Amino acid sequence: MTQDVEMKDNLTPSQSVPSAVPSTLQHLKEIASLIETGSYTKEVRRIVRAVRLTFGLRRKLTASLLSAFLDFALYPGSEAHARLSSFLPKEDELMEVDTATSTVQTPAKHLLPELEIYCYLLVLLFLIDQKKYNEAKACSTASINRLKSLNRRTLDVLASRLYFYYSYSYELTGDLAQIRGNLLALHRIATLHHDELGQETLLNLLMRNYLHYNLYDQAEKLRSKAPRFEAHSNQQFCRYLFYLGKIRTIQLEYTDAKESLLQAARKAPVAARGFRIQCNKWAILVRLLLGEIPERTIFMQKGMEKALRPYFELTNAVRIGDLELFRTVAEKFASTFSTDKTQNLIVRLRHNVIRTGLRNISISYSRISLADIAEKLRLNSENPVADAESIVAKAIRDGAIDATLDHANGWMVSKETGDIYSSNEPQIAFHSRIAFCLNMHNEAVRALRYPPNTHKEKESAEKRRERQQQEQELAKHIAEEDDDDF
Repeated sequence: MTQDVEMKDNLTPSQSVPSAVPSTLQHLKEIASLIETGSYTKEVRRIVRAVRLTFGLRRKLTASLLSAFLDFALYPGSEAHARLSSFLPKEDELMEVDTATSTVQTPAKHLLPELEIYCYLLVLLFLIDQKKYNEAKACSTASINRLKSLNRRTLDVLASRLYFYYSYSYELTGDLAQIRGNLLALHRIATLHHDELGQETLLNLLMRNYLHYNLYDQAEKLRSKAPRFEAHSNQQFCRYLFYLGKIRTIQLEYTDAKESLLQAARKAPVAARGFRIQCNKWAILVRLLLGEIPERTIFMQKGMEKALRPYFELTNAVRIGDLELFRTVAEKFASTFSTDKTQNLIVRLRHNVIRTGLRNISISYSRISLADIAEKLRLNSENPVADAESIVAKAIRDGAIDATLDHANGWMVSKETGDIYSSNEPQIAFHSRIAFCLNMHNEAVRALRYPPNTHKEKESAEKRRERQQQEQELAKHIAEEDDDDF
């Protein structure tokens, strides 16, 4: 008995090694059959599910596994098989094992375009994960050329993923500007084919392309003239809101930018931590530029504390109104702000720091000289008193502080602060909150999904049932009246 147990224990490791590869290969074959079924029945949801299952197997992809799957899904002598096999590294030993297992499965009877494009997507994912970016560029270019000759609605989901990785492979090599014309041509083709998901994806890729090179005016012109429709993908809609928020921020439309960025951060999936961090960074700066101070909980979100630390210190400097502390923070994290492409927004914040400090001074002092204001604001210039006078005059004109300027004596005289509840500010705040809640409710109602045409069938069945019930009651009532007459 002990020998049998030992024999079983010794055999289990050797049995588990070869079963790992066929299990993943079997999953890919099941995904291929799912795509094939979706293609024949014209059900896009099956292809969406196949793409979702593929990303779960992404880390398990190997060259030998992909080679075996290509032998199963494509004809070994076809042009697509030869082209895709050329992108995979040669591994002789593993290839022999995998081809031996793949010969048991018979290849598909008819080569579907969906399966061919799916093979392109698999190879492209593998090349990007292996950091073979030049091969990924060549593979993505070949896949896009093949897509241009196809026009099938069941390909829209796969095509949108290929568009994304086509742009991503060129971005990784720093050649993003080379494909701008090609992306515009693809967007035009998607519009003519009424491929709304492709239009969404390509519009976001074009906006990302323009913003990568700081071409904000071109991005806004494209966005304003591109056709808009109801969003089909939550991820693409989040990206669109983020790019729109960046454009509005650069164009000084801070209120619209804040709404777009906060909405993008809320709608983004929890797993998309990097995207949510970028949304929060821009939203923090926009709120600071609007004169608001973000809540501390924003900086303490799980997994974001380290990334948002520079912006937390920046917010603290703006809140205090200390210009010297603001300069120190800006110099300390200059490389971080440059990487995030928020350096020009940090420069804009200097005026807000001065205005916040001036507001604190006006609240603390009923009368203060301009020389003391320049000293407290730490204005480092040739004539700080004159600069302080112009800053105070502009703040009074903009309504930032409620005070008067005595030019003869060089004083700033603050007025008594009134009751804020006697103004319209509480009403405006409540109105904005109610509008936000109503907007969220309307979006939730629009996001509800129902099976197609089921409401019509239910209504007809209910009407038929009601009619039969009314007829039975009417017949019973007539019978009762007849009995009463007799």
